[in-house]
Amino acid sequence: MRFSWLRQATREPLVHFMIVGAALFAFSGFSSDVDPADRRITLDEAQIGRLADTWQQTWRRPPSPIELDGLIREYVKDEIYSREALRLGLENDDPIIRRRLRTKMEFLATAEVESSVPSDAELKLYYSAKKARYSDGPVYSFDQRYYGEDELNARAAVVALNAGQSPPVLLIPLPAAMEKASTTNIGREFGDGFAAILGSLPANRWSGPVRSGYGWHAVRVRSVQVGTTRPLAEIVQIVTNDWRAETKTKREAAAYQTLLDGYDIRIAKP
Repeated sequence: MRFSWLRQATREPLVHFMIVGAALFAFSGFSSDVDPADRRITLDEAQIGRLADTWQQTWRRPPSPIELDGLIREYVKDEIYSREALRLGLENDDPIIRRRLRTKMEFLATAEVESSVPSDAELKLYYSAKKARYSDGPVYSFDQRYYGEDELNARAAVVALNAGQSPPVLLIPLPAAMEKASTTNIGREFGDGFAAILGSLPANRWSGPVRSGYGWHAVRVRSVQVGTTRPLAEIVQIVTNDWRAETKTKREAAAYQTLLDGYDIRIAKP
């Protein structure tokens, strides 16, 4: 029990945020605690080793002595320019630098999530809460007749069709019928608004008129098959990716809120 607080603390996202942040800045080639006025630049064996490792990761081979000398020269050049830029205050009010620093902080807040894997219990709980997202949705079999932009004519055509008549239709490059089509496929042909209204139409009679991106249609829904939800076992990777993305967003928001709570912000509106 003596160290239970420590075990609990290490589970907190903000603690991970601080640990990763400290590690990143400790091992970065240049950090903000370097005095821009300092004229001494020292590269130890560990720093040179990191330069060589970065090269090897990119080129799949260690750098030659000449290439390593070039890496060192570039490092020194970066260091000199960075210090001189800080000495001149060039970082002040620079939106590009501010954006870059913000990106780094957001990365620190969410870096751990990128490689994290939810437990079976966490994944099942997430899947249960988001089941609608993994439903195939209903599929429709229907007929349609197109009557152009004249809504009154289309409305009269619906009445005539239900009376067994065959009023003249206008030609259009759309299917006169679709079989077991998802709302996604229907929306691709007729528009999302057209697809959304099919679920409210009665079966086996002409209805409407229903508007698409082309104009007015008489529609007869012949059958509706209720969609099924794909079992978790078939879509584990999809659900895991969704869990990771949502967890990442929540983690960044929590880390920012913790930092925000430590600031006294005063806004003077004109």
